[in-house]
Formats: sequence, C-alpha cells, structure tokens
Amino acid sequence: MITVLFFGPVAERVGASRLEVEFHSGMRLQDVQAHLQPRYPEAFALVTLAAVNGEHVRDRSLPLADNSEVVFMSKFSGG
Repeated sequence: MITVLFFGPVAERVGASRLEVEFHSGMRLQDVQAHLQPRYPEAFALVTLAAVNGEHVRDRSLPLADNSEVVFMSKFSGG
C-alpha cells in the first residue's frame, strides 16, 4: 500500500488528511497523482508540492516502493 497524506487546504478539499492507494510494481509518483486527481480535481488544482518518504520531490516520474508515504500539499506561508 501507498499512504497518501494531504495538508492544509488540499486536505480540506479532499475531505481527508490520509488515503491508502494499492501499490503495483513499477508504480511512480505520477501514477498516484493520476489515480487521485480525477476524484479530487479541486484539491489537485492547489497542489504545488509533493514529497515521498519525507523528501521533497520535483520529478513526478520517481519510482515508488510498497509502503511508501506520499504527501501532496499547496504552498504555504507562516508568520
């Protein structure tokens, strides 16, 4: 399984902060996004950042392993 976490307004639009996606051999980060984006288009319209296993990822073709943790979030600012 791939654990998918959402933060801030992305989580609000998904209606959850965590989902599970079944892992398939050869799966890439872009596959997880392609699987979820049609279900939550409003949330993915906000997604600007992704991370895999705690590391920021720019290349969405990154291969995933079973039990990977994926995070999708929007840019944020603090004060």
